[in-house]
Amino acid sequence: MRRWRRWLVAFVLLSALPLAQAQPQSAAKTFRIGILAHATPRAAPVAQLFVHEMRERGYVEGQNTTFEYKHAEGQVERLPALAAELVQQQVDVIVTEGNAAALAAKRATQTIPIVMAAAGDPVKGGIVASLAQPGGNVTGTTLIHPELSAKRIQLLKEAAPGITRLAVIWNPNSPASADIVRETTIAARGMGVHVDPFEAGSPAEVDGALQAAVAARANALVTVGDGMLWTQRARIVDFAIKQRLPTMFPDREFAEVGGLMVYGPNAADTIRRAAALVDRVLKGAKPASLPVEQPTQMDLLLNLKTAKALGLSVPQSLLVRADRVIE
Repeated sequence: MRRWRRWLVAFVLLSALPLAQAQPQSAAKTFRIGILAHATPRAAPVAQLFVHEMRERGYVEGQNTTFEYKHAEGQVERLPALAAELVQQQVDVIVTEGNAAALAAKRATQTIPIVMAAAGDPVKGGIVASLAQPGGNVTGTTLIHPELSAKRIQLLKEAAPGITRLAVIWNPNSPASADIVRETTIAARGMGVHVDPFEAGSPAEVDGALQAAVAARANALVTVGDGMLWTQRARIVDFAIKQRLPTMFPDREFAEVGGLMVYGPNAADTIRRAAALVDRVLKGAKPASLPVEQPTQMDLLLNLKTAKALGLSVPQSLLVRADRVIE
């Protein structure tokens, strides 16, 4: 009797198998990924790198993935409304560039996962509880590294040993910028350099900050990483060259338009890790359990054409350490 029952169960299961196989397969899911940025995502390197990295992971725009681009065109006040639009579009995840965009997204939704790409300090910015345990619906990558400010000044002094007064252009509307200015001031003081910070909260205030730096007799200039200042990089670099000011910047695009030096996290590595986090989120991982990742690879860029224009002779010891030399 028991053997007969086993045969009957096996027969029923085998009979049902073709029927189950004949059922139509559910359509492949199309992922909707929102990209919220302070600048213009389609033109910004962060967005381009991110879309490429997602494609490498099988998320192909126009096939199984739709990217919803929302950009504030340098106007931070537009970010809350743009974040709300992404929420209304019911995207599966929101990818943000910069602290202001991440904060706007967090205020717009507590349920849609948010992955920060190239953010500032998200803890001091009030975006996550801690790097190790973000909590809530936000995780991602940060550009903050505890030794970054000091290293930038050290490298700048190697290229231009005569620096004594350093102008720091920063955006007071960026939550973590004040801390970076403070770190820069402390690090510079230890190297015998006086720091004068100058605020530029909008594109209209950039020229005034630059003129104030010259009036303060600064003989070098740096900027704090910020989306608005990034959009004004050509103006800042052109002014510095005309005033013969050695410069250090946080983003490689500054060196590409003539900035003397750039030292900061490797953009490709940062975005690659952000894309990996998005992939995990889309596969079901919760942002609260995914630690915010700090930079592990740093790049040094030198613009020798600008160095020549400034009358600087960059030491060989610095050239051999550069990841890229622009001639």
